[in-house]
Amino acid sequence: MTFEVQHTDAASDARAGLIKTDHGQIQTPIFMPVGTVGSVKGVHFSELREQVKAQIILGNTYHLYLRPGLEILRQAGGLHKFNTWDRPILTDSGGFQVFSLTGIRKLREEGCEFQSHIDGSRHIFTPENVMDTQRVIGADIMMAFDECPPGQSDYKYAENSLRLTQRWLERCVKRFNETEPLYGYNQTLFPIVQGCTYKDLRQDAAKHVCDILGQLNDGGGASIGGLAVGEPTEVMYEMIEVVNEILPKSRPRYLMGVGTPQNILEGIERGVDMFDCVMPTRNGRNAMLFTYEGTMNMRNKKWENDFSPIDPEGCEIDRIHSKAYLHHLFKAQELLAMQIASIHNLAFYLRLVGDARQHIIAGDFVQWKRSIIDQLGRRR
Repeated sequence: MTFEVQHTDAASDARAGLIKTDHGQIQTPIFMPVGTVGSVKGVHFSELREQVKAQIILGNTYHLYLRPGLEILRQAGGLHKFNTWDRPILTDSGGFQVFSLTGIRKLREEGCEFQSHIDGSRHIFTPENVMDTQRVIGADIMMAFDECPPGQSDYKYAENSLRLTQRWLERCVKRFNETEPLYGYNQTLFPIVQGCTYKDLRQDAAKHVCDILGQLNDGGGASIGGLAVGEPTEVMYEMIEVVNEILPKSRPRYLMGVGTPQNILEGIERGVDMFDCVMPTRNGRNAMLFTYEGTMNMRNKKWENDFSPIDPEGCEIDRIHSKAYLHHLFKAQELLAMQIASIHNLAFYLRLVGDARQHIIAGDFVQWKRSIIDQLGRRR
């Protein structure tokens, strides 16, 4: 993988770049639809390509490890061939999912023992076997195994958690460097910066990640984890600034699991290049649509006889279907309602980061962002 910073914004840390992988190029800043089990809920891959214009999607190591399982993925030739997505894929290491299994997991130096949420069977994730698992999945971008501490962790817990994550990271790098891709294309590893909401821990973590990136020499970037997990929004922005002051400007920066359209623009302004979040599809399935004019609850009666397009500036589905029709589908509990809303929201998120990129290139990103940030959050 390679990354090139193509334009920078004079009034902020925003930048436009280009990631190149063996499965294609990714223009940054970019939003990545979440395809946890190898699919983006309710959205076919042809729609991801043609309507959403997705350049990269996510898979999740924990879920894919449990089902369909590594043997099936190996027989298929990796996730790209299994699900027919021929563009880049990034896999989360599964750390967040494992550590959310409160009461059915046991943490120790070796790794994390856990019970499957599917059948209760017992498993263990270690830095080494998580690297091996992501080799089998075949993602273009792999995540290091980490502990994601609760957002309100006290300092002692956060520090101990970070030290464990750092030791695990070194083991991930060792295993990554000892192994080879399985399917004839390159893979890269992204370390994850943790440290909760403590400035000194975040700084320590970012410096350690810089050292690790020097050992990898694979063009990989750095992920910022453990945010948007309950801390105040302004604290999240502060932690992004603290970390990005240290992370190398020549590497892509990925803010994990964030967030609203406003969060994404604030992250871009602070130098983040890559984002993912389940919000576009999850909210879409619950009738909430994101637009430049604010959010719309499509179950509200006000849309019952509004025959204007869902979004006249949006993707094709937005232009051919009316608000009244989508309202009707939700009231009738038709599956098509959730599908249309999910496609709309994902296409809007990709449009938002694409517009941000164009304004960075044009040199007026900050002015543009300030002109739209408030209306993005209002309810229509």
